[in-house]
Amino acid sequence: MSQSFNYRHLYYFWVVAKEGGIARAAERLDMAVQTISAQVRELEKALGVSLLRSEGRNLVLTDAGVAAMHEADQIFALGEQLPHRVREAAAGPTLRLNLGISDGIAKLAVHRLLTTVLDEPHLRLLCHEGEFQPLLGELAMHKLDAVLADRPAPPNPALKTTSQLLSTSAVAWYAPPLWADAARQAFPKSLAVVPVLLPTDHAAMRARIDHWFERERIRPRIAGEFEDSALLSTFAATGMGVMPAPVFLGEHLRVTHGLEHVGTTPEIEEHFHLIYSARKVMHPLLLRLLEKPQV
Repeated sequence: MSQSFNYRHLYYFWVVAKEGGIARAAERLDMAVQTISAQVRELEKALGVSLLRSEGRNLVLTDAGVAAMHEADQIFALGEQLPHRVREAAAGPTLRLNLGISDGIAKLAVHRLLTTVLDEPHLRLLCHEGEFQPLLGELAMHKLDAVLADRPAPPNPALKTTSQLLSTSAVAWYAPPLWADAARQAFPKSLAVVPVLLPTDHAAMRARIDHWFERERIRPRIAGEFEDSALLSTFAATGMGVMPAPVFLGEHLRVTHGLEHVGTTPEIEEHFHLIYSARKVMHPLLLRLLEKPQV
């Protein structure tokens, strides 16, 4: 990189790209349009490439501009975290673990997956629930230390992520007392008779369930579909229908929601993956998770 490269110039370019134009960037920064334009030109001169080009009355990113924008996103995301991290360090020893929790994963499983790190005396755990792809984007920008999900990350050399299967669990079916006896009769064929509650197709397990239904020639009587696993169990507890869940959650579902185990389908599995960025120095708590999965 040229010695004349200036991070302030990069910041001005980043704001221009975020705001969609020099005029809007100047307004946000409370600076003259000419000043912002000159700073962006200085950055282009230092890098030896054009980052913006005119398209009608609009400015658009060149291919080099897109690459610069991607790197700037990561740089300034880290910069935004700096004051908080410094104040946190000054306040006393903490070991921060910032995790993304994919909305497709069984939430009741998260605590069990994290058992090996929860006894860390200086732990500060931050959990962010969200959709799978946006969480991977935040991981790539180093806003997250790792993502817990029900599937591995798709191949993408640009993201430089590693996926490790922490554990698998067979899926069982749980019913409220209203439907328990009927669901047990001729299980699993009974799932074509009693009302069934399922995760939506955002969950990887749903595809496995659908494939199993097709293979067994069962046409389920679907009464509801839910993106959130906690909401799924809540509606099952009200008597709306029979639900699938990993077998290790059976006791919790019995005690908390009054659901009864009616049968197990070992052919269907729930998978738990830890996705993290490849680094030479790994977060110590991630190493602990990878060494001793709990589920």
